[in-house]
Amino acid sequence: MGIVLRLLVAAGLAVDAYVHWIFAPDMANPDATGIGGDTLFRGQAVVAALAAVLVLVLERWWTYAVAFLVAGSAVGALLFYHYFDPGALGPIPNMHDTTWYSEKVWCVVGEGIATVAALVGMLTVRASRRDPAPAGL
Repeated sequence: MGIVLRLLVAAGLAVDAYVHWIFAPDMANPDATGIGGDTLFRGQAVVAALAAVLVLVLERWWTYAVAFLVAGSAVGALLFYHYFDPGALGPIPNMHDTTWYSEKVWCVVGEGIATVAALVGMLTVRASRRDPAPAGL
């Protein structure tokens, strides 16, 4: 089951990385102050790709935790900015977007699958790596 979870996490994060990378130029706003949307999207793409590779290379509790944080924060941000319009949050520009298009759907599905699979991975790897009690105790 470990390889299936790792592939699910990596595939979900790969979709996340791809969509963020291709949409980064569309998020550029030269008039904005603070962090640009293009910078945020490129950063998310790089972090998601690194987390995917990390989970594929090492099956550890902490690698699943990293993947869970990356994917979970991405799906949370996507849903937050879809349903709420908070305006600019400090240096983060207003990213409110109520439209659903195919890439956004793929992104939320990939991030959701990666989040759930990473959580399951954290719980199963931790449980399977516990040392059994020594005999006679």
